Amino acid sequence: MSAPSVTPIPITTISELKQHHSQLVRLGLASHPAHARRLLAFLARDPARLPYAARLLAHHPDPHPALFNPLFASLPPRHAAAFLSLMLSLPLHPDHFTLPRILPAAPLPLAVQLHALLLKLNFHSHAHSFNALLAAYLANGRADLSFRLFGGGGSSAVLDVVSWTTMVGGLCRMGLVDDARELFDGMPERNLISWNSMISGYVKAGRFLDALEVFEQMRAAGLEGNGFVAASAVVACTGAGALARGREVHRWVEQSGIQMDEKLATAVVDMYCKCGSVEEAWRVFEGLPTKGLTSWNCMIGGLAVHGRCKDAIELFHQMEREDVVPDDVTLVNVLTACAHTGNVSGGRHYFDYIVQRYGIEPKMEHYGCMVDLLGRAGLLDEAKKVIDDMPMEPDIGVLGALFGACKIHRDLDLGEAIGWRVIDLDPQNSGRYVLLANLLASAGRWGDVTRVRQLMDERNVSKEAGRSVIEIDSEVCEFQCGTLRHPKEKEIFAMAKDMMKKIGLEGYAPDTSDVLHDVAEEAKEASLLYHSEKLAIAFGLLRTRPGDTMRVTKNLRVCRDCHEATKLISRVFGREIVVRDRNRFHHFRDGVCSCNDYW
Repeated sequence: MSAPSVTPIPITTISELKQHHSQLVRLGLASHPAHARRLLAFLARDPARLPYAARLLAHHPDPHPALFNPLFASLPPRHAAAFLSLMLSLPLHPDHFTLPRILPAAPLPLAVQLHALLLKLNFHSHAHSFNALLAAYLANGRADLSFRLFGGGGSSAVLDVVSWTTMVGGLCRMGLVDDARELFDGMPERNLISWNSMISGYVKAGRFLDALEVFEQMRAAGLEGNGFVAASAVVACTGAGALARGREVHRWVEQSGIQMDEKLATAVVDMYCKCGSVEEAWRVFEGLPTKGLTSWNCMIGGLAVHGRCKDAIELFHQMEREDVVPDDVTLVNVLTACAHTGNVSGGRHYFDYIVQRYGIEPKMEHYGCMVDLLGRAGLLDEAKKVIDDMPMEPDIGVLGALFGACKIHRDLDLGEAIGWRVIDLDPQNSGRYVLLANLLASAGRWGDVTRVRQLMDERNVSKEAGRSVIEIDSEVCEFQCGTLRHPKEKEIFAMAKDMMKKIGLEGYAPDTSDVLHDVAEEAKEASLLYHSEKLAIAFGLLRTRPGDTMRVTKNLRVCRDCHEATKLISRVFGREIVVRDRNRFHHFRDGVCSCNDYW
């Protein structure tokens, strides 16, 4: 029933509400649900006004729960609880749609009280209330209470697909993906939300191959999918560096008729960029009917990490010509493009130009980009001056950029001073200790290297193992530094030794400067063979032919030795090798790397 016509007036104060209420009473409209709800909505926002709300409800001829249920979803938990207490005191009994509107945002003490009220009112067996209570316990991080409730609900007919999906999604958000998977596998029925909860849960946990496995199960079950599932699958391919899988997902999206909105399209562009095929990313980007700022930023950033500085800057200017206003992310991407090619003058220019032209206030990450740019170029004093002149205290990212530059350019004094400071700020990051130990080892200061290692032991910090993932014929294999566990490990190791022997004949000399052991040079050289990138490439050589492209994704920065070895491998074995490390892409072909040895 629509509200009878009455000229609404803005209600911002209690006096204005009383004036409007008087007008409604005179017209005989005060009891109409739409008008009564408007009055209650204003009163419920402030607990001090609840006595007035109580009088309004007491004089209402039919204070049915439908009158006030819609209010709860818009109220903060504290106000919702106070309004519920008012209802119960009148007494006005809620129905089974009341509490589910309060529970989603309820803190734990309130959720427990509402649980007791559900039991008292015998609403706990109503699916809507039961599922809202489950969600409340999970949102408060109480997996134990949610499991107890879920297990108790299992003896009745209350459990439905929403209950199971709520548990799976909530456990995933808490990082308990194995528990979530166990429940997911036991679900009597699943809908698209169930599938996406499990897929996105694995993605958020960084378990991208598991996410793709569940996605393939969904497709095998004959489900059509939607944009949310597609976005999760695309992000999983991005994380795994699985280009072939990414292409399959992209084709599936097109064939399924799923709408390619800007968010999904940007995820696809990002996937192609981060899986090493910037040309395919460009084709998707160019084909977008409309390009939002996020799409422009994604493509500029993709060109930047591939070292294509000129293309990135040209695209930035094209964005300007199309009247798209850049933001702080654009500035980061343009500066990154300059940093990866050593374009110091360009970096200085675009920092000043974008900041002044568009009124962007430089943030921590922008100063970090400038420090990275100057540091990589060997301008360590100027990089330090940027830090000293910053309007805020530098964070670990800014100091880490200068620290890494000190390692590259072997500035022991500044590097050691910054290194100990970085470790104090980020004591659980193993990479900081390793970098400092490498710097000290390069100067032969093995006693100080031991001191760094002992500090790691005291703080229970373990060195992050190097891992490399390679995708061949849609099969994704991961290799870890120092170990070789694979059904064909003998063939892979034999190929690795043959690979190193052949590039040795072409002038390869092992670079042991990053090997952290005070041992004989021969032992250091032997350890280089077990670097994860070399093992992945050896596997790739067994499965590919000359002229093919191999794509490797690393979790760490490429070391000098692997970089020089991979250049020669690309020429001797006639392969293009695309390596994505922690910082950027390297395209190796015919003995040359796209980074021009600047990384």
